[in-house]
Amino acid sequence: MTYTAVLQGLKVIELGQLIAGPFAAKTLADFGADVVKIEPPGAGDPLRKWRLLKDGTSVWWQVQSRSKRSLALDLRQTEAQDIVRKLVREADVLIENFRPGAMESWGLGPDELLALNPRLIMLRISGYGQSGPYRDKPGFGVVAEAMGGLRHLTAEPGRVPVRVGVSIGDTLAALHGVIGILLALQERQRSGQGQVIDVALYEAVFNCMESLLPEYSAFGEVRGPGGSALPGIAPSNAYPCRDGGYALIAGNGDSIFRRLMKIIGRDDLGNDPAFADNIGRVARVGELDAAIGEWAQQHTVDEVLAALDAAGVPAGRIYTVADIARDPHYRARGMIEEIRLDDGSTLAVPGICPKLSRTPGSHGRHAPLQVGQDSDAVLREIGLTPAQIQALKDKGIVAAGPQRVIS
Repeated sequence: MTYTAVLQGLKVIELGQLIAGPFAAKTLADFGADVVKIEPPGAGDPLRKWRLLKDGTSVWWQVQSRSKRSLALDLRQTEAQDIVRKLVREADVLIENFRPGAMESWGLGPDELLALNPRLIMLRISGYGQSGPYRDKPGFGVVAEAMGGLRHLTAEPGRVPVRVGVSIGDTLAALHGVIGILLALQERQRSGQGQVIDVALYEAVFNCMESLLPEYSAFGEVRGPGGSALPGIAPSNAYPCRDGGYALIAGNGDSIFRRLMKIIGRDDLGNDPAFADNIGRVARVGELDAAIGEWAQQHTVDEVLAALDAAGVPAGRIYTVADIARDPHYRARGMIEEIRLDDGSTLAVPGICPKLSRTPGSHGRHAPLQVGQDSDAVLREIGLTPAQIQALKDKGIVAAGPQRVIS
């Protein structure tokens, strides 16, 4: 069956670098959008050199920039800014994650761009947003995670708060940005007008903090770190097992709790009216954790999970990436995709999420290996002649690497 990508025909310009803006653009590209990534000539996006490198390029790059085209422009130059304006006239979406004011300093602020193309949707991702007293402060994801309330919760009680092991603040902001773009596209169908989407990293994190603020407002409660438990919801924790591993057990539904207690041989707790609802269980969570922990320590992780699966109690192990790579469910769901690089080697990358039944996403092409490898093609599409393109290259305004498009 042949599918039409759900975002086929959507033209996206990606400005900025590293994580938040590019992740938003990557998500659109996964579903068929034509994303032109504008990079600085020379080194390009710094993500090309982040973490582990294969043949001089980050393997992360193959995830973050898949299905995009690379145009290398020196945005400090007037003629490069003119090229962006030409692209904007035909674009549906522009994504940028510079510090507030950078786009305006280049004459590429929303007032100028929406005047050129009133249908343009402009996503702006920054640490603190485009307004407010912190607007001009530099903001990275780790700082936003702390300001948004997440970092305070990620620790064992009494220990130093730790960072989530990935750039979760950037990713949450990117996903909020994608939601904003899709909402704006829907509204544009009615009004014919574009608009600006302002996403602050800290706000994206704060938006996921559940009952943190209303608990403080109503009760003066400052929720603290809960370690491996889920504060206020019981029982839900990581329990050490006989073989040294941990089982994550979530027995916090009323009927699930009774089934869990039956499995561990504690019907006395399961049938106790004091534990009939979450309020009662939270009040004596230490007693429940001790009972579950005592049972878990008598069994291996596999034995614990087999027993709980049979009883319909949510449970799981703590996965390493090695566990993920060999897990049959990941494979069956298409979440591990093997791609073949231009040197003939293969690389496993995450598959497409979410799953659409009629118009699924796809890995259209590999990330652009060379900075500016698509410059000539993109510039021809907006009407520049070969002579004009060469003149821009001679001035250093445009850079183009070897045309190594990998299909």
